[in-house]
Amino acid sequence: MKLATVAIDGRTTWGLVEGDNFLDVGAALVSRYADLRAAIAGALAGVADAKPRAAVKPLAKLTFLPVIPNPDKILCVGLNYETHRKETGRTEVEHPTIFSRYANSQTGHLKPIVRPRVSTDLDFEGELAVVIGKAGRYISRSEAMGHIAGYACYNDGSIRDFQRHTHQFTPGKNFPDTGAFGPWMMTPDELGELAELKLTTRLNGEVVQEAQIKHMIFDIPRQIEYCSTFTRLEPGDVIVSGTPGGVGARRNPPLWMKPGDIVEVEVERLGVLRNPVEDEAR
Repeated sequence: MKLATVAIDGRTTWGLVEGDNFLDVGAALVSRYADLRAAIAGALAGVADAKPRAAVKPLAKLTFLPVIPNPDKILCVGLNYETHRKETGRTEVEHPTIFSRYANSQTGHLKPIVRPRVSTDLDFEGELAVVIGKAGRYISRSEAMGHIAGYACYNDGSIRDFQRHTHQFTPGKNFPDTGAFGPWMMTPDELGELAELKLTTRLNGEVVQEAQIKHMIFDIPRQIEYCSTFTRLEPGDVIVSGTPGGVGARRNPPLWMKPGDIVEVEVERLGVLRNPVEDEAR
């Protein structure tokens, strides 16, 4: 299944994406699930049965919101491809580098990524997002894949000068409307094996990042194992699993996103997340 959160005529709902159409399952199941996060916590039970009762809307007539607008937490994995580790000059580490992003820093497919008025150092980071489906603590690697509800594309947009104010990444990763998430999540049974899938970021049509998922330093089971050690993972939580080399900050001269740009993050078989870039309104 492909599942998305959208706005239709100002009303937020969630449902299934099938071809060029959206099935408003959220409205059909509103008494059971308040939102997609609640539906995931309910193991998506009843979603397929609700399809005949769901209103059908063309995708072109709705507004995409972040796949999970209200996760309990967003955990991001830094420096998780060797090409990116090397371009930053960081040393090898034994454990994943984890930082947090806040839910209100996110934006949806086709909505603007916003360059804040205090910086021009807006960078792209194409990533695969993992949506947790089943709660757990101390999840073993062997059990980790059973805790996944689905996958989505993510652009972990970064304000690099604020990121580098200290050794903590948090400020540069949490400006409003910088973390693009979408267009939808796809369940593991539909997406299939991850390892060979290609992750690509394009800026104005030019490829700026490219890698296969198997090139991660710490694979997804290891990420879930590690994160569930220091926090309880909850349904709807998001793990943003790392970006390959090629980020704008490490180019000479740096390649920053600017107003008028179009940035795309694509994961094979999963979809394409596309966003224009705008300046923050004054």
